[in-house]
Amino acid sequence: MQKPVIVVHGGAGAWHPERRKAGLAGVKTASQTGYNILKAKGSALDAVEAAVRTMEDDPAFNAGLGSAYTIDKRIEMEASVMDGKTLRAGASSLLTDIKNPVSLARITMENTDHIFIAGEGAEKLAQLFHLERRNPETKLRLDYWKEAYQKLRSGKDQTLPKLGQLLQTHPDLFETDTVGAVALDKNGDTAAATSTGGFTLKFPGRIGDSPLIGAGNYADNQAGACSATGIGEVAMRLVLAKHVCDKMRTGQTAQEAVENGITLVNKRLRIKNSMGLIAVDARGGIGAAHNTHNMCWAYMTPKMAKPKASMKAHRCST
Repeated sequence: MQKPVIVVHGGAGAWHPERRKAGLAGVKTASQTGYNILKAKGSALDAVEAAVRTMEDDPAFNAGLGSAYTIDKRIEMEASVMDGKTLRAGASSLLTDIKNPVSLARITMENTDHIFIAGEGAEKLAQLFHLERRNPETKLRLDYWKEAYQKLRSGKDQTLPKLGQLLQTHPDLFETDTVGAVALDKNGDTAAATSTGGFTLKFPGRIGDSPLIGAGNYADNQAGACSATGIGEVAMRLVLAKHVCDKMRTGQTAQEAVENGITLVNKRLRIKNSMGLIAVDARGGIGAAHNTHNMCWAYMTPKMAKPKASMKAHRCST
């Protein structure tokens, strides 16, 4: 067993060349931030929250600052956390100006009797706990919205219901850069956290997989922890993060389990360029796989002096 361990992702998708350097730097910073907490005997839960907060504060990612626009040019953010020791979880969505949605998800978990609070109720909870607000809009995301919207209006694309066809012909249309982190601490406890602004041109009120426990993330000390990134509807239909954890529970390594998860996407739904997964198993093994062109991710273990980051992991193609 190796511990502590942290793995983070900054999103699976096309990753435009102008963003790749910033993305790699961002996931390195996030993994180092989380690992510093783990090294100081902090909890996996503290580590994944801190790592995701770091990426929510970085405009290179589609979470917090720099979140994607809906089709009518709104921003609606969402996040969740899960504690593998207790199986407690918290989630929030339809957030417009919360600086760090992942922290509101944790507040929901630790200070209410609920798991998922959205919209006006989530905003009230944030006010009660004096969470910092921020305008999450950036020029880069506005430019992406304008480009995608013009494609849609011109008739070059056939609107969102034909999602599979659109992803095959225009994978760059969907910048699905969800951010997430999974960790195993020195006590052997696991945790997962995921945060996103959703994908460009999503319908207002749409809720993706990121705040849905079992779809966007899952953690269980008896198995490990997983965070998903990509098209949320894919992860939801397969309850993908729970699927990965179930595979680790039966003895698969983290790498075997995430490859199994992406293979399941490819075989059952046949939607290319749609998903990425990261995981850590109960023994401290790490895993990362995707069927997209890129996945921005990083990890750190006790044997490493600094994080390792990449734009690719194991790519499972159909």
